[in-house]
Amino acid sequence: MTGSGGYLDDRTSPDLDRFGRFDRMEPKIVIVHYSSTGNLYRLAQAMEAGAVGAGAEVRLRRVAELASPEAMAYNPKWAEHAAFAEANVTLAALDDLAWADGIALGTPTRFGGPAAQLKQFLDQTGGLWAKGQLADKVVTAFTSASTTHGGLESTILATLNVAYHWGSIILPVGYTHAAFTARGNPYGASHVAVKGSEPDEIALAAANQQGHRLATVARWVASGRANLAQG
Repeated sequence: MTGSGGYLDDRTSPDLDRFGRFDRMEPKIVIVHYSSTGNLYRLAQAMEAGAVGAGAEVRLRRVAELASPEAMAYNPKWAEHAAFAEANVTLAALDDLAWADGIALGTPTRFGGPAAQLKQFLDQTGGLWAKGQLADKVVTAFTSASTTHGGLESTILATLNVAYHWGSIILPVGYTHAAFTARGNPYGASHVAVKGSEPDEIALAAANQQGHRLATVARWVASGRANLAQG
């Protein structure tokens, strides 16, 4: 995959292992997000493209809106995106988490933590957790805020707290790609919506590469598990 600015690249999935092991197993990725005005949705789409480019089967999912129509009416972009999402984006289900090898969680910042809409969905995962069905899955997170110091890092860290309880494998992005270096965020893709701006090329490239990285590492984990089962 290529793009202007040198942030997107043409990396491909790993070659088939010469010993016939499952290194080409198609990883299953679910991207679960909450987006009020559409910025998180755009990042989620870029992440989806990156994961697909790495050979993954991807489900892009939204969580339910909890805000009242009266609250959303104060921000036309919020009401507009809520209507769009309800009509066009599949609602997340717990089965999506059980199905996936890798999970991406996206949320805008809310006082330095995840939005209630995403948290409400995650709070329903107790049954899966009790059965160990979320253990060893690869989990990463991404976010957006309206100000530069609006809690980007703390929101990602707080969102991933749930994955520690699940027993998941936490996937940061580090500075593994030029897009992450340009944004200076090793925790996960992020966007600062200055004056309501939409994600720019660098933010979308970072999300794309995060999706690629999630799919790649999830493949390694799933392939390793399959090889162990095979003996």
